[in-house]
Amino acid sequence: MPKVIVLAVLGGAWTATGCQTARAFTAGDRAAIEEVLEAQRVAWNRGDLEGYMAGYERSPALVFTSGGTIRRGWEETLRRYRARYGEDSSSMGALRFEVLEVRALGADGAVVLGRWELRDTPQAGQGVFSVVFARTGDGWRVVHDHTSASP
Repeated sequence: MPKVIVLAVLGGAWTATGCQTARAFTAGDRAAIEEVLEAQRVAWNRGDLEGYMAGYERSPALVFTSGGTIRRGWEETLRRYRARYGEDSSSMGALRFEVLEVRALGADGAVVLGRWELRDTPQAGQGVFSVVFARTGDGWRVVHDHTSASP
């Protein structure tokens, strides 16, 4: 009798784990990621730096690379943005993104390749970016940002 119970428990555990449907990256995930980028653009253009930063994972593990410098952490990234661009639309300028590619990295991750352009500010410029998104408890968030300016 004990063997039957053990086999029944093991069989039930196998069935419960073996029959689960694996989550896949969907068109809805791509749309959600693009919505995060659009929300960031809108927040930036209205001078809302905190709103812009809402697209990043609020974590010390966040990585931001630009201008040959690697920064870590949400707070450090926010500090850098404040120091460089201020916190109002007159100093932050007008930001535009062009998403070139969204590539799934499994069900819970993606990398986005794109172009950016910043106008109407002394820091105006343009360039390319690669951002890694992860599905978090707060939705899709940027966990790694590599942005470079065109010469």
